[in-house]
Amino acid sequence: MNRTTDAACAALAQVQLAWNTAARRWDAGMLTAVYTNDALFFGGRPGHSVGAGAIREYFASYEGVIESATLALVEQHFIRLTDDCFLAQGYGEFSFVLSGDRQSRSRLRTTLVVALQQGEWKIRQHHFSSTPESPPI
Repeated sequence: MNRTTDAACAALAQVQLAWNTAARRWDAGMLTAVYTNDALFFGGRPGHSVGAGAIREYFASYEGVIESATLALVEQHFIRLTDDCFLAQGYGEFSFVLSGDRQSRSRLRTTLVVALQQGEWKIRQHHFSSTPESPPI
């Protein structure tokens, strides 16, 4: 790895830790704080969430469904966009505890743009999606 990749890995690890800390008890406000105020977000539900308010509503829509979650960002590849911003693309491996103590796992494709804002690495753009079973043609 080169220095740019090392720095991006370290920053992404900080973001992952913050996300997992917030998801440990599925706290919509803390999860939202992992994102910039102007973030763009495509998650696991239909629709596009733009900005902190919409992202908070997205996470809040899972309250009572998801009790806790952990996310491991794996097989990530990086493109440096600026000194304080990079793109990371790879896979996210989720482990969920759902209401009724049910367990669930999923592996999704991930694309994140991560930016340094006021001394903290935050997600500015989030797109997670299932891997298609076949090309959409």
